[in-house]
Amino acid sequence: MRSVFLDKAQPATYQAAVELSGAVGAAAEAAGVSRVLIELLNMRISQINGCAYCLDLHHRMALEAGESERRLAVLDAWEETSLFTEQERAALHLAESITRLPEPDERRYAEDMARAVLGDAAYAAVAWVAITMNAFNRISITSHHPVK
Repeated sequence: MRSVFLDKAQPATYQAAVELSGAVGAAAEAAGVSRVLIELLNMRISQINGCAYCLDLHHRMALEAGESERRLAVLDAWEETSLFTEQERAALHLAESITRLPEPDERRYAEDMARAVLGDAAYAAVAWVAITMNAFNRISITSHHPVK
């Protein structure tokens, strides 16, 4: 049976998701969240969700934003390296918590730590980046978007 690409089957709905993503990007920029960090988050969330299409896309976008191959190569084990800043670590921890939805105590820890390190505006921006990336992962996974 052939896949139903959700973006093609409901283009207006998909366009609304794209517009949300644009608003999230603008809010992240206004909060001082760098394009490199946004792409790190997009990559890590896509790793957790197993979205090959988004991994391929955001790998290219991360490199274009100035991210290094070395850091992308170890992103799956970011906690085991000293290659990421305190702000990046806090954002990655929060994004993983939003993606995995662990028990409440672990979620609260990730949220509190991220707010303390990032501040409220960047915390909210990172949370929205994670929420929208998770949505796009599910769109691509459900649609079976191919990696070309």
